Amino acid sequence: MSDSIPWNLLNQLEYILESDPLIDEIGFIHPSQFDVLNEEVGSTSWSAESISQSADKANISGKVLWSRDHKLGISTTALLPLCKAAKYAFMDSLRQYKMHTKVKDECGEGNVPKCLSPSLTILEKEVMKHSKAILLLSCDFGTAWNFRKLLVSEQQEYSMFMEELVLSDLVLSYSPKSERAWSHRRWVIKMIAGKCSNLQEIVDRESEFVKKLAERSKMNYRAWNHRCWLVAYMPVGQLFHELNKSREWAVLNVADNSCFHYRTRLMLRILEAFLNKDQNGFSGEELDEMWKDELDWGEKLIKLYVGREALWLHRRFLASCWIKHFASTNHHKPWHSSKKSSSAYKIDRFIDNELQLFSSCATIIDGHFNDYQAQAIYAATYIMWLKKQIQVESLGIEFERLQVSGLKTLLNTACPQKAFLWDSLLQLCGSE
Repeated sequence: MSDSIPWNLLNQLEYILESDPLIDEIGFIHPSQFDVLNEEVGSTSWSAESISQSADKANISGKVLWSRDHKLGISTTALLPLCKAAKYAFMDSLRQYKMHTKVKDECGEGNVPKCLSPSLTILEKEVMKHSKAILLLSCDFGTAWNFRKLLVSEQQEYSMFMEELVLSDLVLSYSPKSERAWSHRRWVIKMIAGKCSNLQEIVDRESEFVKKLAERSKMNYRAWNHRCWLVAYMPVGQLFHELNKSREWAVLNVADNSCFHYRTRLMLRILEAFLNKDQNGFSGEELDEMWKDELDWGEKLIKLYVGREALWLHRRFLASCWIKHFASTNHHKPWHSSKKSSSAYKIDRFIDNELQLFSSCATIIDGHFNDYQAQAIYAATYIMWLKKQIQVESLGIEFERLQVSGLKTLLNTACPQKAFLWDSLLQLCGSE
């Protein structure tokens, strides 16, 4: 390929990015799809001069860049030459920038040549421009991410921080599990926290952004981990709002443990705020009601969606916190209620309910479906775990009530190939 062709491609790409700052999605498409896109929407497409002359060498022909309605398509056949050109341009501009800053440091503030300051400004723009191009083509190029952090942190301009969020938006549009992009977003939020008046609005948009991305990219642990990280920046009112808002998504994705982990973080943060007297107007009765509602809701899901481990894991979290903070025993509650809440479980009522849940889930209705076997195993291991938790919490008065008969038989029936494991587990939990 002619040496000028990759540079023409890079110039065109950077021109498109500069001329349309509202681009919100990038995709890499096969050259054969360009004609289809043009026919469907009458789009604007871009071609590099002399590409057809080198088609036999680079397998690049026709149009390679497509842009319309704030969407950008890049031909897969142009990726390699584009990446090479963008990397070279970035590293060259970075080298010149470092050289100029070194001269500036050596000369001192008062002796900087007059021509140096404008050159530095120009070079900063060049570095930012080329780093954006290389990151959109290769999102794991750590040097580009790190240098953008350096320049943006030196400028400390709110608009530049917002531009970094937009850049990571673009990267995540084609690589939704890019750890570097998610890390960059967290860095931006840390930098602006305490320095802007609309942080809560930004955090709310971030949470909604993660939700939309999770809908397009299932089982996206990195996206949900980012959403969990945002919890620390949410006030109490927003925590309740997020808890209610995430319920619908959880119902439609009961196998995705990430959403239930997010709900766990929200509930723990609400509990922590209450224990630290950062109650923001809500009472102990409301906290009791929230936990009881989550337990009831989780029970309905367990019975409706058979054999989903994520639901049983979430119930372990709820039960553990309930025993520790909510159970009405001789233990002193971490908050004082002026009157006994009708929604508050006593430990005996809680155990009765869990035993009933176990009983309803322990029957293998159809042995041909593994879901029923899995449900029985999860129910049995949950009861054994609950018994151990009560023992650890020294609630001996209720301990004997969890002597469930037939556990060994149930576990061996549901999963006979793990009989040796069940024997060890039953001995550990003190069950038959």
